[in-house]
Amino acid sequence: MPRYMTGAFSYAGTYSLDRELKSVPGGTMPEIGDVIIKGGFPGHAVLVADMAENKATGERRFLLLQSYMPAQDIHVLKNPAERDGSPWYAAPISWPLVTPEWTFPEGSLKRWP
Repeated sequence: MPRYMTGAFSYAGTYSLDRELKSVPGGTMPEIGDVIIKGGFPGHAVLVADMAENKATGERRFLLLQSYMPAQDIHVLKNPAERDGSPWYAAPISWPLVTPEWTFPEGSLKRWP
């Protein structure tokens, strides 16, 4: 089994995932399960984990998760634009999307086919 996992992690990274996911047009509202990705060596991906909407104002926000390879410790990202350390990001996404460790350019929002 370890040999299989070593092979899987060698070939299934951000480089291949970026090419397999479907691009989402700019200005589109992110959905739970969407991936914001920069494919490559190194590359990085974050996952839209949750969405919230203020029913009174219609304002929407989303949470992001990230991990590193192998995905052993997944955690919620803080939004560096929020002084109080809030993890919520405003939707729709304002590009470039700045996270604590990566900045993603427009065109980085992808969806599973």
